[in-house]
Amino acid sequence: MNPAFDTYIHSMANRDVTVIGAGVSNSPLIRMLCSAGARVTLRDRNPALPREEWDDLGVELRLGENYLDRVGGDVVFRTPGMRPDHPALDSARASGSRVTSEMEEFFALCPCPIFGVTGSDGKTTTTALIADMLADGGRTVHLGGNIGTPLLTRVGEMSSLDACAVELSSFQLMDMTRSPHVAVITNLSPNHLDWHRDMDEYISAKRRLLDFQSADDLAILNGDNPATAALRGRGRTKYFDGHTIYNGLIDGLVPVSDIRLPGWYNVENVMAAVTAVRGTVSDEAILETVRTFVSVEHRNQWVATVGGVHYYNNSIGSSPARTVATLHAHLGSVLLIAGGRDKKVPFDEMAKLLPDHVKVLLLIGEAASQIEAAARRVPSCPPIVRCEGLAEAVTQANKLAAPGDTVLLSPACTAFDQYCNFEERGRHFVELVGALRRSEGKD
Repeated sequence: MNPAFDTYIHSMANRDVTVIGAGVSNSPLIRMLCSAGARVTLRDRNPALPREEWDDLGVELRLGENYLDRVGGDVVFRTPGMRPDHPALDSARASGSRVTSEMEEFFALCPCPIFGVTGSDGKTTTTALIADMLADGGRTVHLGGNIGTPLLTRVGEMSSLDACAVELSSFQLMDMTRSPHVAVITNLSPNHLDWHRDMDEYISAKRRLLDFQSADDLAILNGDNPATAALRGRGRTKYFDGHTIYNGLIDGLVPVSDIRLPGWYNVENVMAAVTAVRGTVSDEAILETVRTFVSVEHRNQWVATVGGVHYYNNSIGSSPARTVATLHAHLGSVLLIAGGRDKKVPFDEMAKLLPDHVKVLLLIGEAASQIEAAARRVPSCPPIVRCEGLAEAVTQANKLAAPGDTVLLSPACTAFDQYCNFEERGRHFVELVGALRRSEGKD
């Protein structure tokens, strides 16, 4: 179906290929390379990585503390979480290796239009909305990227009539040399400053979504966000903002009242998606998606109502800005569970909202002290409860909440101090709330 992909697969036979990291996107990649006849070396920091699957495929393993010693080969695939300027990669380039990534190869081989989405907040919901709008419009849609589904291994199944909706992180974008046909930047605010050297580098990485567009391509930017309003695409540029809403309609088409997702930030996500696909699919398809789209897991996801208390899982809220936006989406008393590993982003702006939005602040994880210090600098700081972990936080919230209150997990931090990722943290929260339901006799 895709001759370019067939040529690519044949070109990998008998090549020495190094893959760094055995994560979600790289595991299918390794299997694909092995089936193409490549000699694959997998390098991973985890010394206890299960060997059986890779041994069966003939993969050479370099694991543990020295996993990056003498990285080389004809092709090196970096894991998204590894800086592209890492000394091990620089050394591999100097030795003649071509350093690339799963996403870079996908962009080179994809035969159909790519709708690429990035931003500090809202990129997953916006990507999912775009995918659903395209699907409701009759297109065969491939959804993936940073959402978790690797796309390179599926390129062989794609045709020019399909469409791809791809979420892209700054980690993935930092060394990209291609841009999508439709590029959406939802907003930009301080994030991942534990990985990026500074805010300028972070914005520069996000900007690469636009940098390689052609004159025929389209950039969709948030006109209400100062950082994105200052950007412009290399082809056509459209801005979405509050001015596109008139008489309760977005772009003269979508009633704001039809949006089932809570919060202004979700109105912005819908505006971005509508602007990206309008003209590609029918207005009826756009309206159908908006009317039926409820939520994405871990993104201000309603979990249950127990004893009149509403429980929401916003585990994706791994930065203070995400938590601020989510707090604005909830009316009434909120018991906020926050904490984890901080990203070197200040908590001061989030702390300013606490007196008016938060009834009780329950803190967990490594960053609990930093969040508490920021909170106590604010007049009328709400009560603070320090908890050993998420289980204790849910138990304490259940004791302190009254009917009508909301218990919100929105940590403002990454999960890496206690969990593998935000999904695992969110699932644990859902399990804990489920146990509360069972103890209340709701199931």
